[in-house]
Amino acid sequence: MTRRLLLLSSSRDANGVYLLHSSSAIRSLLGESVRHVLFIPYAGVTIAHDAYAERAAVPFAKLGYDLQSIGDASNPADAVESAEAIVVGGGNTFQLLATLQDRKLLEVIRTRVRAGVPYIGWSAGAVITAPTIGTTNDMPIVEPESLRALGLIPFQINAHYTDQHPPGHQGETRAERLEEYVAVNRTTRVLGLREGCSLRIFDDAIALNGVGTAPVFQYGASRAEYSAGDDISFLLAA
Repeated sequence: MTRRLLLLSSSRDANGVYLLHSSSAIRSLLGESVRHVLFIPYAGVTIAHDAYAERAAVPFAKLGYDLQSIGDASNPADAVESAEAIVVGGGNTFQLLATLQDRKLLEVIRTRVRAGVPYIGWSAGAVITAPTIGTTNDMPIVEPESLRALGLIPFQINAHYTDQHPPGHQGETRAERLEEYVAVNRTTRVLGLREGCSLRIFDDAIALNGVGTAPVFQYGASRAEYSAGDDISFLLAA
């Protein structure tokens, strides 16, 4: 399968700087042939879509790419069809999925990315590349038609993964929640993508980048932790 994906846990680094930590990875993915990228801001809820696009345009411009918002297109499907690269921002995953479903864009995006168009997504934009959004951390502020997502990868992603558990907090940890997920969805693997980490996927090769480890949850197996440089290509097996 043709795939050129860059999936980021977050748009900001530990100091809150927007997309700086991923600039080299973005440049490596898009290369010299891409000049214009199509930005999809639909996950934004408390930020207007045009303001979101303006914010995202700044770091892309510094890398030499012109960012155009799908919100400015008279026909969103045509904009995806002609896009040189697709960038999907973070926010609320339910809002993102519901909007893509409502505007009949899921299949259009899926077809273009499978044809080799580069895809960059952070947070919700990364989660939605999985078969479903069932492992998002977000509140279901809207109800999509279903939880089925783009299915560009065969495993689930939990963005912003953390092992933190505040003292006195009696709720489940993130790991416990994901263990519940694989207990019910027994044939599905889930990768926890920590802050500052990203996945770069070229065809059937996948590389983990960043300083932290990435846990993988699978029913009937102990939680495994992987670091940058480890072979995690098994995640792309159907």
